[in-house]
Amino acid sequence: QVQLVESGGGLVQAGDSLRLSCVASGRTFSDYTMGWFRQAPGKEREHVARISGSADSTYVAGSVAGRFIISRDNAKNTVDLRMNSLNPEDTAVYYCAASRVYAGSARMYAYWGQGTQVTVSS
Repeated sequence: QVQLVESGGGLVQAGDSLRLSCVASGRTFSDYTMGWFRQAPGKEREHVARISGSADSTYVAGSVAGRFIISRDNAKNTVDLRMNSLNPEDTAVYYCAASRVYAGSARMYAYWGQGTQVTVSS
């Protein structure tokens, strides 16, 4: 089992920055690809970014490319999502997830956090 706890969400204005953090416990953190997903009301869950266990591979969705940065610290069992130039379309619940494979499909992620709300006002 892997337990994931997100933090850092909140209410911000358009153009602001926010950093989400996720701390993991329970298994060897570096064995897992870590991903961030988001889900807005009435929309499907969207894969935002992922980072491999060794941090040698990263992916960021086109919708957030150039604005969002994913990073991890295996010594601290944490993965961060730095979000810049936020806009109202980024409003969603953001989830941290762990997978044994480097994949973009939510089905490949066995462990999920409880989610943290990000709201961007115009």
